[in-house]
Amino acid sequence: MAIRIAGVTIPNEKRVEIALTYIYGIGKPKSQAILKLAKINPNTRVKDLDDEQANKLRNLIEKQNKVEGDLKRDVFANIKRLKEIGSYRGSRHAKGLPVRGQRTKTNNRTVRGNIRKTATSGKKPAAQKT
Repeated sequence: MAIRIAGVTIPNEKRVEIALTYIYGIGKPKSQAILKLAKINPNTRVKDLDDEQANKLRNLIEKQNKVEGDLKRDVFANIKRLKEIGSYRGSRHAKGLPVRGQRTKTNNRTVRGNIRKTATSGKKPAAQKT
């Protein structure tokens, strides 16, 4: 029996503490806090949870925490606001460059599309023999 919380199916074989981190907006510290509130042992496997515990977790997460769709919507709204007011951070988001002050001369290959422009001797390859 797979447990669905906030529209995400949680893996059965994992510990509850780790399985909750599959939900966008819940990391390990928040997962630990939720389990402490629900009085559930973090080491129990998801498949060993009974219906009452699963419902308690579902209610705690969906009612008290902003997760999944709501959180993603807020993040996108914040980025859109930065772009609209014309801030530096907004322009970096729009260009797809690092936003938080990282250097860009080197070390941002993934952002630039992994372009590798290495220096060569400039010598053209010899013509093919016919």
